[in-house]
Amino acid sequence: MEIANKEKEYHYEDHMVYSCQYHVIFCPKYRRSVLNPPIDGRLKQLILEKQDDYRYKVLEMEVMPDHVHLLIDVNPKRGVYYVVNRIKGYTSHVLREEFPELKRKLPTLWTHSKFISSVGAVTLEIVKKYIEEQKGV
Repeated sequence: MEIANKEKEYHYEDHMVYSCQYHVIFCPKYRRSVLNPPIDGRLKQLILEKQDDYRYKVLEMEVMPDHVHLLIDVNPKRGVYYVVNRIKGYTSHVLREEFPELKRKLPTLWTHSKFISSVGAVTLEIVKKYIEEQKGV
């Protein structure tokens, strides 16, 4: 029986092999368009810098003024819900400290809600293409 899918990258740990990718979308409070330069660039840096700490890998990322798209590969020992909440908490804390105007505009940076969909019924390439196409919206 062949388990490996050539399109996916598999990760190996003690007693576990995994490949868990998710399309994640989250928005600023009230869907305000506050993720403009230079905030959008700093948000991308913050998300990338926590990959090892929170045990995820960013496969694709697009920051729009009023929402964020991530395609991430998550260690199942952590779980996607935990990882997304950590990303949102960390980025909110740092961005609100570095950009005080966010504190004036919003009571909190992110809404409590989030969209999370496992990537399996479609290929990773289709999801990457969708996220890339969001740049022009």
